[in-house]
Formats: sequence, structure tokens, C-alpha cells
Amino acid sequence: MAVQKGNAGIIKIGSNALGEMRSYSIEHNSDTIESSSMGSTFKTYETGLTDFTASIDAYWDEDDTVQNAFTAGAEVTLIFFPEGDATGATRYTGTAIVTGISRSASFDGLVECSFSVQGKSALQTTTS
Repeated sequence: MAVQKGNAGIIKIGSNALGEMRSYSIEHNSDTIESSSMGSTFKTYETGLTDFTASIDAYWDEDDTVQNAFTAGAEVTLIFFPEGDATGATRYTGTAIVTGISRSASFDGLVECSFSVQGKSALQTTTS
């Protein structure tokens, strides 16, 4: 069984990697459609539409090209590399709409930012 270290993850827009990334999550979902009928004793379901959402946390860097691409309402094509971008590595690619941006700081920490996106296209799984 192969395991991957979280610190190898990369997120790119085009060929540019997101700087100062701390963590991310991708949620790939599928709706279900109930197909039970009269006389059924157990609910049955069919596969419905799929979508994805993602959230990304980073240290804020006002000079980072990718961080600056995350503006509310912007469309971005994201490439997630959970195990790095070496040849043969798995990647997930999809176009998304930026739905939220937050920045926060405390007196004894660094300025942090979070980005939320809603998938606009299907999330494709390939290898690099």
C-alpha cells in the first residue's frame, strides 16, 4: 500500500504553483435520486449529478500570482497534485468559481488566508 506525505501537495493555476500553502481539501460529491416505487420494502437509488468543492489555506502573500487569481466570483482552472507533480503522479483538474476568501491574523502569528471554490466543470482525474 502506497502512502503519501501531505507536505508534497501542490495546487497550480496553469504552470504557476500556489505559494505558502498550508492545507487543502477537495470534496467530490454525487447526488442520489430515489427510485423506490409502490410496494417497495427498501428504498432504491440511482446516481445523480456530481460536483466538487474545495477549500485551500495558505499564509497570505500579496505578491503570489496564484493567490491573487483568487478573487470573489473569478473562474479558475485548478490542478491539485496530492503527491507532487512528478511524472506519473495523480492529479485532479477542474474549473471552479471562487466563492469565498478570508484573511485572518493574530498578534503572535502570521497573516493567513482561506479560499473556497465551487466546481463549475467535472473534476478530471489523470496522471502527470
